[in-house]
Amino acid sequence: MGIGTIVIGTILLFVLILLASAIKIVKEYERAVIFRLGRVVGARGPGLFFIIPVFEKAYIVDLRTRVLDVPVQETITKDNVPVKVNAVVYFRVVDPVRAVTQVANYIMATSQIAQTTLRSVIGQAHLDELLSEREKLNMELQKIIDEATDPWGIKVSTVEIKDVELPAGMQRAMAKQAEAERERRARITLAEAERQAAEKLRDAAEIVSQHPMALQLRTLQTISDVASDKSNVIVLPLPMEMLKLFKSFADAGEVIKKLAEEKETSE
Repeated sequence: MGIGTIVIGTILLFVLILLASAIKIVKEYERAVIFRLGRVVGARGPGLFFIIPVFEKAYIVDLRTRVLDVPVQETITKDNVPVKVNAVVYFRVVDPVRAVTQVANYIMATSQIAQTTLRSVIGQAHLDELLSEREKLNMELQKIIDEATDPWGIKVSTVEIKDVELPAGMQRAMAKQAEAERERRARITLAEAERQAAEKLRDAAEIVSQHPMALQLRTLQTISDVASDKSNVIVLPLPMEMLKLFKSFADAGEVIKKLAEEKETSE
């Protein structure tokens, strides 16, 4: 009787173990790829389902978006500039059956495709494109990697170039170029300011020539500005008419002098 009880208990325990191994639960973001005697019968989940113990095996695949950090890649641009570039790839599994049956390790395979594609695309681009048209290169990288991983049931949603490291000599050359460009713009701005100032002075001279009183008013304004300052300078303004009178006297003196010379010569 004791041996029979032990046998029955052993059998019951074995049945419970088989039942426990037959029960599978996968989360909302997971799928179970089922193999029956080595052949794929499909993907199941999420939730609770049963498999046939011994005859069926389940491989769990995560469907959430994964972030793959592409390590630094050393390459040479199309215009022969050595650079170091790294990137980040966002991808997810859209077909768990193909992700399990078409590639041994889809994460490692996607990483290798991303590295080789990054080097290839950077090698076909100029340095100016790499620095100023990064969005265009990101879209090209995403398209190429997505097409390469599509047979594996992988969808690449985004590829972003994170950092571009240039040689120290190239950085100095670019800094000098930027400094020269800023100096050129500054000189152009200064020359434009001088031209505008000259045009304004010309306009002011035309106005003053048409209205002599304006010059006198401007002179008085200047004297007022000087007088407001704390200085020992004393300014005595002279009317412009007096200066013209002095000029007339000087001209008359010259005429008289010439007449006297002519008289002496005739005698």
